[in-house]
Amino acid sequence: MFIWCTILFLLGIAAFLDAIFNYGLIFRQINSVFFMLISLALLIRTTTKMKSRKIEGYEKRIENLEIQLRAQQVQHENAANKF
Repeated sequence: MFIWCTILFLLGIAAFLDAIFNYGLIFRQINSVFFMLISLALLIRTTTKMKSRKIEGYEKRIENLEIQLRAQQVQHENAANKF
């Protein structure tokens, strides 16, 4: 992700230099397309990371609930064996 942000920053610098020195129309079009594609890639990467983090949270919750269920089953079996 750091690499993508660095590339976006460099493209921004290139756009700034283009505004000052007026490199030409082709450079602007190529720069804007690269900027748009890298921004799209960052958006996709961020959303997939958010989804995976959410799934990891669900997995941890399931694991905790399974542990609690086992503990209650053991308590229930111990209580049933006493009688």
